[in-house]
Amino acid sequence: MALNLLHSNDNKGEYPSSWYAATANSLDPFASLSGDIRADVCIIGAGYTGLSTALHLAEAGMRVVLLEAHRVGFGASGRNGGQLGSGQRLDQEGLEALMGDPEAQKLWKLGEDAKDLVKDLIKRHSIDCDLKPGVAWTGSSVSEVAHLHEYGAHLQNHYGYGELEILDQQTCHQLCPSPDYKGGFLDHGAAHLHPLNYALGLARAAAAAGAEIYEQSEVLQIDPGTEVKVSTASGSVRADHLVLACNGYLGGLNSQVASRVMPINNFIAATEPLGNDAAKVLTRDVAIADSKFVVNYFRLSADKRLLFGGGESYGYKFPSNIDAVVRKPMTQIFPHLRDVKVDYTWGGTLGITMKRMPYLARLGTNVISASGYSGHGVGTASHAGQLMALAIQGQSEGFDTMSRVPAPAFPGGPRMRSPLLVLAMTWYALRDRLGV
Repeated sequence: MALNLLHSNDNKGEYPSSWYAATANSLDPFASLSGDIRADVCIIGAGYTGLSTALHLAEAGMRVVLLEAHRVGFGASGRNGGQLGSGQRLDQEGLEALMGDPEAQKLWKLGEDAKDLVKDLIKRHSIDCDLKPGVAWTGSSVSEVAHLHEYGAHLQNHYGYGELEILDQQTCHQLCPSPDYKGGFLDHGAAHLHPLNYALGLARAAAAAGAEIYEQSEVLQIDPGTEVKVSTASGSVRADHLVLACNGYLGGLNSQVASRVMPINNFIAATEPLGNDAAKVLTRDVAIADSKFVVNYFRLSADKRLLFGGGESYGYKFPSNIDAVVRKPMTQIFPHLRDVKVDYTWGGTLGITMKRMPYLARLGTNVISASGYSGHGVGTASHAGQLMALAIQGQSEGFDTMSRVPAPAFPGGPRMRSPLLVLAMTWYALRDRLGV
């Protein structure tokens, strides 16, 4: 069976007990699907991808039905680090080597379009999600810092990107007083936000535009054809087009996607409010991502908690003690927080690909999919929804550019996912470290 994490770690129809859920802008539940209905487009999955697709198609006047197994923003969209990064998940030097300069230029532009789209959606629909500018990338060694500085120069010289503030060791410590970090750069064009409130805002906007959203409506079967039929336990949708927007929660709905997008788990802790001691973590209201293989990412909340993400797992179940999993990297970065009280811990499932780039694909004449954002989903997933909406309407240039990125299958394929999962990830980690 393909790995299905829909019911492995969470209560049905409930958000995890996270700081995000505790501070969410209330949104009444949507009804479950009941009976048989007809739509122009059926979308499976109400994270950023599905919500953005639904919003853009509904605004174009199409009848859209969006099915969600739990609640809107239930998955990675409502649990992530809230960082809206520049470009793509794979850096431009990697894309140049993989695709050549002309395609890398197109992909950079699409990445910047994604960032602009999120900012525009938040402004246009008055989404209250604490959007703030600034994400810093930090290095823990002299060589890592040198690479970041060289890459910053590359972005400026080859892509005309002028939003970077170079950080040497002194200016890095003035920003983030961690003994682990030696420098990097601060991207003023990137941003951070409350991810669940952003998802809830997208859901409000999509519903207001006319999209029909159904929660607690897990899809059990897809029958392809000129008219696709999508079935849940209590109803069905017949539609001219089907969009898969499931990311790490795809399960067994499509083997082609499942073989290329692997679900992994990542974890976040929210400390108690730090008060004046927050300045010992960050002196400016920006987010941080470091250059470690398993990236640490963090920022301060509006009430001065440290929201720290770190640690991964590759099995079905979350670890029993998420606090310990996250506290280990957190205290490596901030030794003075060894005994800090943690008020919330939670895990979430994201989708990764071999190339660390999203997998956008046409799975049939009327079936389209986007997933595998590999930790870069706030912007990319929102944008993928717009690109799929445009492709369904016959404007596929952006979608086609993204779909040209190579997407090899993971070793073992979806049927062998469970027994080969750790082996595949070990191979993947080694490949990534060696740069092959």
